[in-house]
Amino acid sequence: MASFGKYTHAIVRGIPAGVGVKDGEESEGCGLDAAKLHRQLGVYTGILRQKLGLQVIELPASEQPGLPLSLCVEDAVVVQGDTALLTRPADPDRRKEVATVKKVLEELKLRVFEVTDEKATLDGSDVFFTGREFFVGISKWTNHKGAEYVAEAFKDFTVSVVHIPEPHHLKSFCSMGGPSTIIIGNSEVAQKVIKAMEQLTDYQYDKLSVPDDAAANCIYARVGNKCNALVHRTADEFPESSKVFKKLPDYTLIPASCTEVAKLGASLSSCSILINKKFEY
Repeated sequence: MASFGKYTHAIVRGIPAGVGVKDGEESEGCGLDAAKLHRQLGVYTGILRQKLGLQVIELPASEQPGLPLSLCVEDAVVVQGDTALLTRPADPDRRKEVATVKKVLEELKLRVFEVTDEKATLDGSDVFFTGREFFVGISKWTNHKGAEYVAEAFKDFTVSVVHIPEPHHLKSFCSMGGPSTIIIGNSEVAQKVIKAMEQLTDYQYDKLSVPDDAAANCIYARVGNKCNALVHRTADEFPESSKVFKKLPDYTLIPASCTEVAKLGASLSSCSILINKKFEY
């Protein structure tokens, strides 16, 4: 657990063509403001690089026009330590995006595994690592065969499954807020899921409940030897949840707006892949 929350690299992805073209233009279907999306992702990348001190690798934008969910690079892979498991999204178009991530992982010299069973589906946003164990959400995007691949790739950890109702991913309403703290939303669905997780685990976690489910998806990181940093949704978006974060002792709180990505059904953590690369000398 000493290294939990420590990262060296982050992978992000450029915005694909077709997600609006003019300043302030809204993409058809979800009211997406393209200019605001560019600004928010620019700030997000800046936080990873400047606030968290990570080496940021930006993948080129998807060549498939009108595939904005390619921004959700977290869905493409599950990374823990020097092991990476490439996922298998349910949408065939999104599977093509996984190959783009594979090359970068290999260049970082990670051990790369792949989901090869055609009947398996797995999204990274359904895989929740606590530092001690994995929980995999069985959802619209992830099935039991996909969860079996997580157990096979990460044999040193217990892997438990929890059922997630549509239209949610597991990490839609939870994240780690520290080495032993789970941040969880306060909706009926979120509370039902955390109770199921508690019944499955042998560990004792602290819980930090926030009023808004979407605000419960945060990025916890250790910066240097002593600094606990938490990247969270802004007070403008979720004022009541923001008040809860301010009660965390000795934390560096870093607000990041995520309104436009959220319109795609994505979350704060889904916009990056965080890696702790042990350098070889």
